Amino acid sequence: MSATTPIHLERPDGKGLASGSLGLWGSTVIGLASTAPVYSLVATLGFVVLAVGAQAPIAFIIAFVPMLLIAFAYRELNNAVPDCGTTFTWGTKAFGPWVGWMGGWGVAVAGMVVLANLAQIASVYFWSLIGFDLENNDWRIILVAVLFIAAMTWVSWRGVEIGERIQNVLLGIQYLALAIFVVAALWQFFAGTAPDPTPFDMEWLNPFGFTSWSGFTESILLALFIYWGWDTCLALNEETKDPKRIPGRAALLTTVILLFTYVGVTIAAMMYAGLGDTGTGLGNEANADDFFLAIKDGLLGPFGWVLVVAVIISAISSTQTTILPTARGTLAMGVYRALPAKFKDVHPTYKTPSFSTIVMGVVASVYYVGMTLISDNILQDSILSLGLAIAFYYAITGFACVWYFRKDLTTSARDFFFKGLFPLLGGLMLAGAFVQSAIDMWDVDYGYTVLFGI
Repeated sequence: MSATTPIHLERPDGKGLASGSLGLWGSTVIGLASTAPVYSLVATLGFVVLAVGAQAPIAFIIAFVPMLLIAFAYRELNNAVPDCGTTFTWGTKAFGPWVGWMGGWGVAVAGMVVLANLAQIASVYFWSLIGFDLENNDWRIILVAVLFIAAMTWVSWRGVEIGERIQNVLLGIQYLALAIFVVAALWQFFAGTAPDPTPFDMEWLNPFGFTSWSGFTESILLALFIYWGWDTCLALNEETKDPKRIPGRAALLTTVILLFTYVGVTIAAMMYAGLGDTGTGLGNEANADDFFLAIKDGLLGPFGWVLVVAVIISAISSTQTTILPTARGTLAMGVYRALPAKFKDVHPTYKTPSFSTIVMGVVASVYYVGMTLISDNILQDSILSLGLAIAFYYAITGFACVWYFRKDLTTSARDFFFKGLFPLLGGLMLAGAFVQSAIDMWDVDYGYTVLFGI
């Protein structure tokens, strides 16, 4: 986009999407599915423990606070301007086209990166399920991952209602698997058969127990990733039955459900496996990126495949729901002339952003294949850096809320808190996490990726 290209934000008469398709339940299900609870725990729990040890539960609780505060910002902005462009649209209305455009691309970049990770983890676990232990850059892993992206792109292109029906089933399976995990872990703990039974300690919930500032900020950024995805509820606002109310309520409900899910599972895992750096311990660096694979046989015996299936389903489920907000964000950017007009194309029958959805699937596939061929660890590192993009566009949304409603902040106590103070605090927290993490990542020893020997 050139500096002279205008972004036209006069409210268009709809974008042609399928309005009235989702209720509160459907919107909440899609928000939860977008976070991929099982996959998110698999991808981050080990790394959070490596960063902060026994403070992992409180790290998830602390990271919930800015998520909740930003969810208020999303809700208030959505009440005033229910637009599927979300951060792009609201950032432009508050601060002008440059900030809005950057926020829109923050959403797109985060979606593209996580799609590659989701597809890879789904493929790795798929091959593990049928007895193959393959390297991440094996051609069979790559092929199946690309097929997963293609299939979920088709579902997203086909219509939001069919996606909702599929997500109801997939999310139910995920939560059933997490319930089985918690019950089995606690059962073995109390029976004394856990590999490293570790009694619950209130110190795990002590917000002043962190011993490393860099470890604390890394854990918070990882925890931001584990919550990320609830804003899909808002990206589908123009397709809900009550665009001004349901998406915001669904977003708040999603974040609260996730808080209890993540803290509960983390505590059960720590009580079962302990924090040791050998065997199945959560502190074992070798298990950090696939904790469920490391413990599935010891925890569930011949039924260990249940956890493998749950991870596959979680990753596939989130692959589909992650495409939704990005495609709708680029649709809005096309409608408002921040991207070529082709991006605003909507399928005449399915009422979905047809061109944007296909582009999203293609770009994610190309990125995934390219990054995997360059380095076996680059997708692992991208999970850490993904938090930067998330913190970036969430912070923009929080600040946009404060500035957009600046004239309303003195009209009532409610407006002051929900349109001003809470979004501002959430934005400042996320901006701080962004800056500190960027400083930490500047260290040449940060991460695992090696590019051409460097």
